[in-house]
Amino acid sequence: MEAAADDVGFAFQPLYSLNTGGVVGVEALARPATGRIHDLLRAAQRRGRLVHVDAGLAAQAVLAEATHETLLPLHLNLTALSAAAPQLVLDPLLESLGRTGRRPREIVLEIGAPFHGVSPKALLAGLERFAELGFRLAFDGLGSGDLPLNLLAEAGVDLVKLDRTTLRRLPGEAAAVALVESLVHFTSRTGIRLVATGIEAEEQLSAVRRLGVRIVQGNLFAPARANAMPSGLVTAPPEPVAPVPLTRAATPRVDDFRHPATTLPDDATCDDVRRVLLNHDAPSGIVGIDRAGRPRWSIDRARFLLDLTGPYGHALHANKAAARLADPPRTIRTGAGALELLDLVADADLTRTGDDIIVVGADGECLGVVFVTEIVRAMAEAKIEEAAALNPLTRLPGSDTVAREVDRRIAAGRPLVVAWLDVDSFKRINDTVGFAAGDDLIRALGRTLTDLAAKLRSVTVSHVGGDDFLIACGIDEIPAVADTLLGTPWTAEHLSVTVSLATVVCAGTAAKSYREVSRLLAPLKKRAKDVPGSSWVNSWPGTDRFEILRGQGHDSLRVPNQVR
Repeated sequence: MEAAADDVGFAFQPLYSLNTGGVVGVEALARPATGRIHDLLRAAQRRGRLVHVDAGLAAQAVLAEATHETLLPLHLNLTALSAAAPQLVLDPLLESLGRTGRRPREIVLEIGAPFHGVSPKALLAGLERFAELGFRLAFDGLGSGDLPLNLLAEAGVDLVKLDRTTLRRLPGEAAAVALVESLVHFTSRTGIRLVATGIEAEEQLSAVRRLGVRIVQGNLFAPARANAMPSGLVTAPPEPVAPVPLTRAATPRVDDFRHPATTLPDDATCDDVRRVLLNHDAPSGIVGIDRAGRPRWSIDRARFLLDLTGPYGHALHANKAAARLADPPRTIRTGAGALELLDLVADADLTRTGDDIIVVGADGECLGVVFVTEIVRAMAEAKIEEAAALNPLTRLPGSDTVAREVDRRIAAGRPLVVAWLDVDSFKRINDTVGFAAGDDLIRALGRTLTDLAAKLRSVTVSHVGGDDFLIACGIDEIPAVADTLLGTPWTAEHLSVTVSLATVVCAGTAAKSYREVSRLLAPLKKRAKDVPGSSWVNSWPGTDRFEILRGQGHDSLRVPNQVR
């Protein structure tokens, strides 16, 4: 190993799940006695020794972490050049794993820059070799490095880490918000786990939580430390982490609640199990796995200790196979939905409804466990959160829903129309026929908007409050929306009712954000209400010009001429 690399220590920083509040892994960060690790690696690269130094540091990190016995997945950093030459890395790494009793499936190899000059074919082959041996794989530094997007799509890694340089721009920059949203969508569709790194401010945490990121890392939670390691079974996170409320937009999966599993070889004895249960931070259960990492049995902590501490329990079982006091493993595939897990629990024997569920990969290997109570609690909180956010009259969400959609489409450069619907003289309706009739009218409008959102692919609706509604949709769909809203004969009891529709067409770069569009809509709605009858007035960002497209004397419904 390089002499300079010998004089390197390691700090360890945990990764937290925002769903469970628990630690889901710990990253080993190399700390040279002088200078930065990047300088050390660049110097090694100039001498043609990068892979050797990289492999040596990974092996050293395993030995440094072993003294802490965290039971957590250990994240190790490798450059893309090292990953493309797996055999040069594997020899020292496997030797360290053998000395510490660690297994490849407990290691996450974070592959980082530089990717330039590395053969994609060799890199993919190297990643495949690591995966064959059981290592889990991640890409590091997304957003600041030179990771090719096609490699991200082809490699099939388990995890992607979004670099702090992108997250520093949250929540103020719409483009950064749109970028994170797109990555959340990509990782959700592909089953990859997304990590937000370098979280140092409450505002950043709030932003990534809202956007659907489930795993975080940064000094806001715990800085990297050389001598302080997190427990592998944290049940109450350090402030300010709290479980993320789930929304309809973010369908929960079992992987969002996955904890590292406490495992033993499937031929372990009852005494082996007892020592693990007593010597570590009280795992709720233990999984017995075969040489391929597949679960063969599972032990529930409470039932096992009850059997072992009963009359003659220790004498009868201590040196016998743990499998005799174990249950068949209850497994669920990675990527499964939380509702699928609840179905599995509902079909279980009543004595096992609270047992840990083992998450398994494509080859049946154990990837971790989920706690049933956490998923039940999270889904209950999601329902409460969802209900609290809906207007009690219309069951429509508030303005935040349209706001997010407008900002997303503007950042993506997608043309759209933002509309404000308002009932004319709504106070007079309440004063004349009563609040109940007014409520019935608002409910009818809400049902119509809900139907439009269900029928038209790009329509998003919100109930701002009172008689005000917001709509975002594609330009090609605004005629159908306007025709439905303005062509319906609205009534409250015996009173005929008219409505006003103000729209802003956002095409090109004139519109910068939802906030700007909302400012344009306010005076435009007033102009629409000045037009007799049910009316439609349209305008565009960057101009004071407007068109009256519907109203008394303007009865032909037509598309704004700048977007035909």
